[in-house]
Amino acid sequence: MNGPHETTETHIQRLLERSLNSFALPAALIGRLDSALTHASSLSSAHHSKGRHRETYRHTFLLSDGSALTLWEVVHTAARGDTPLHELFAAEADAREASARLLGGEEPRPEAAEAEGDGFGHDIRIAPPELLAAQPSALPRLYVSDNSPDHARRVLRRAENADRPGEETARLLRTAFAHHIAQVFGHWSHAEEGGSGFMLYEHAFLLLDGTETSLWEVEHTATPDGRHMCEVYLDEGAARSALERRSRVR
Repeated sequence: MNGPHETTETHIQRLLERSLNSFALPAALIGRLDSALTHASSLSSAHHSKGRHRETYRHTFLLSDGSALTLWEVVHTAARGDTPLHELFAAEADAREASARLLGGEEPRPEAAEAEGDGFGHDIRIAPPELLAAQPSALPRLYVSDNSPDHARRVLRRAENADRPGEETARLLRTAFAHHIAQVFGHWSHAEEGGSGFMLYEHAFLLLDGTETSLWEVEHTATPDGRHMCEVYLDEGAARSALERRSRVR
């Protein structure tokens, strides 16, 4: 987590440089880090299964005005031997949500690691566009009631595509009382392979009227500057088409 003699300034710089999504952190927060005097890091949770690692670290900084600022770092790999990928969040809830998505909806254990072979088996590595048309295996839905309207709001808020769901969908999802997250498939390339990453998630919601509806989230780094981008669709087919288009832009 820390170099043996790493200064706080160096630690902050290293966190921001290795993060896939540091661009999404508020500018005001980055500005506050300039006054950090010291720091402490600790492991908050971990999940290790079938070579896939998901770890969440808490980085707390003491600022010159006497206040404290905490960043939450999610470190993850898709398969044994992969280079770890890093994401930073200003709120613990956002880090927990990211961890749950990466684990297919399962919450990581606090400060623990699961034994090899106990994880979900639906992490599928793909690269050729023709595989994007394949239907995923049917997965059981494990709905949880954990502020589902807020979860829906977060998913819609991070969508950057022009044809993302609008206010009508947002109003409908305010009636959600439970939700389920599943990673349908994904592939993160090493830097020497081009460095592009592609993920597809289903966010399924139970509504008060007894119906179900889903948001389909595409995450990728097929952007001009290689930054992390999210797109959200109401239709699985539209999400798959978008993912196929992005996979051809490398």
